[in-house]
Amino acid sequence: MTAQRQEGICRTFALVTLLAGFFAVFHPLASAAATTERVVVNRFSGLAIEGFDPVAYFVEGHPVRGLPDIELMQGGAVWRFHNEGDRAFFAEHPEIYGPQFGGYDPTEVARGVTQAGNPLFFVVADQRLYLFSREANRDAFAADPDRFLAQANARWPELERGLAQ
Repeated sequence: MTAQRQEGICRTFALVTLLAGFFAVFHPLASAAATTERVVVNRFSGLAIEGFDPVAYFVEGHPVRGLPDIELMQGGAVWRFHNEGDRAFFAEHPEIYGPQFGGYDPTEVARGVTQAGNPLFFVVADQRLYLFSREANRDAFAADPDRFLAQANARWPELERGLAQ
């Protein structure tokens, strides 16, 4: 093996070792940052509720994809809407139209855990939107929302304090 080739291999090994060390140090921080948000967002796009229109759950009764040209930045998240009217409603009352508990599953919040909700598993109860991580959680909540909400509301302030703004 020539000295030049040996030197190239050593440089490559050093670079790979440096990158592996960098990844080992910063990888846990990246995954923690993606899961410690007060509003659940897609860590790659910054979209809240995966780009679904939060107002449509109330108006249409089901999830409707928002449009890229009808967006609003609120609460550190990008919200998409199906039409300008929905964006205006949300801008005036995000506390009503936005998913409760920042989009975290209220059945998990009731247990003391922050698990991101899936915009396809939802319930609108008492004029508020709730998202669930699993269909079974949605069904359990729908059968007894008062029980879950009492527990979730009691635990949410402490959980929320532990989430990054």
